[in-house]
Amino acid sequence: MILAIDVGNTNTVLGLYEQDELLIDWRVSTDRGKTIDEYGILFRNLFESNSFKLEEIDRIIISSVVPPVINTLDEVAIKYFGVEALIIGPGVKTGINIKMDNPKEVGADRIVNTVAANNLYGGPAIIIDFGTATTFDVLSKQGEYVGGVIAPGIGISTEALFNQAAKLPKIELNFPPKVIAKNTHNALQSGILYGFVSQVDGIVKRMKEEISEEIKVIATGGLAELISPYSEEIDIHNEFLTLEGLRFIEKMNR
Repeated sequence: MILAIDVGNTNTVLGLYEQDELLIDWRVSTDRGKTIDEYGILFRNLFESNSFKLEEIDRIIISSVVPPVINTLDEVAIKYFGVEALIIGPGVKTGINIKMDNPKEVGADRIVNTVAANNLYGGPAIIIDFGTATTFDVLSKQGEYVGGVIAPGIGISTEALFNQAAKLPKIELNFPPKVIAKNTHNALQSGILYGFVSQVDGIVKRMKEEISEEIKVIATGGLAELISPYSEEIDIHNEFLTLEGLRFIEKMNR
């Protein structure tokens, strides 16, 4: 079996694959301070609570935007799984030509998402990942990564608002009944969520003007399920896009 690990700034997503089938997935908080043994115990508990054994894993692939966690998980793979992990980085085959001024600047998660989009849907495509940051990545018809946009994510934006405005209450992220709100709680929901929907649709429309061809828009990430139904531009929601990208890359490098 294959264990795919996507380490984000806020959450780490794990997916357990039997060949091409995703058997189970977990989402845990990313903790830069966790030791090798603490991660090992976490993984063992997750596996055993779902009737899996660490010994069943014969391949591990890791994508991380948090450098301190990479070495730790690499050691976890060896100590607890007896496997040398494949870590997304220079030298790893992805099948994607990166058309950027400095290809090394592009985050591993963004490349992995592009690989998944290219293999599952083909280009051209815009991939939107709702994580700590909201990223927009463009895949060409020829399967090239041609650039993108990085914007503050919903979570950090709302935290900044609540931290700086003492009288504003923290709210749950749900769409209010109407855009024009009758109370502060709904007004915050409306401003935050409809504001992000408008940001997404506005950026995608501007991207489409530059691309000048029919293009599909794919959404993934923790809050994609919340935003996608209200967006006029998002065509596909795939919550496991990054895990799927890791699966494809693992197969290319096997």
